[in-house]
Amino acid sequence: MNQTTTRLMMAALVAGAALLAGCASGGKSPANNALYDFGPAANPVAASGAAQTVPAVVVTDVTGNPAFDTERMFYRLNYADALQARPYANSRWSATPLQLLTQRFKSRLAQTGMKVLSATDASAGIPLLRIDVDDFTHSFDSTTASYGQLVLRASLFQGHTLVDQRTFSRRVSASSADAGGGARALAQATDAVAADMAAWLASARLPK
Repeated sequence: MNQTTTRLMMAALVAGAALLAGCASGGKSPANNALYDFGPAANPVAASGAAQTVPAVVVTDVTGNPAFDTERMFYRLNYADALQARPYANSRWSATPLQLLTQRFKSRLAQTGMKVLSATDASAGIPLLRIDVDDFTHSFDSTTASYGQLVLRASLFQGHTLVDQRTFSRRVSASSADAGGGARALAQATDAVAADMAAWLASARLPK
């Protein structure tokens, strides 16, 4: 093997390594320093009767895994290692997912006609809704197929009494295999869960 051939092989190896590094660090990011939120609510939540069953409700701040309390956006490659959450290099949420979820759920429930209060506004006799997030992730089944998934537990209290608790889960296919596609899918999943929760609250049986 002559010196020229050796140089060409080394250059090819360096170029291949650089390409792989680029894919791992930012290949799924549509633009540098891109910020995402849930955008405007596309359609109001349909009247579900929740306002008649629960005229007013205290919605506490959404809680969950510490990974959801940062602006970083994460994705999972289920086909490679589903146990590893990987951060997008150049895309972030405009606020933490827990903050975005709190605001969206309050907004969506208020659209049903319910009076939505914060914990600091609570008064005796008003039901309290507590939400704990188990999953909020953009996951890839292949290099081209992905989805946004939201899984949470909602608990409704009247005073110190647990009225009901339910797990909600929604999975929405992403329109593109990048951070923007994941953000849109997770926003749609969030709105779907909000509608499910409104229907659930409409069927709640509060103690007299």
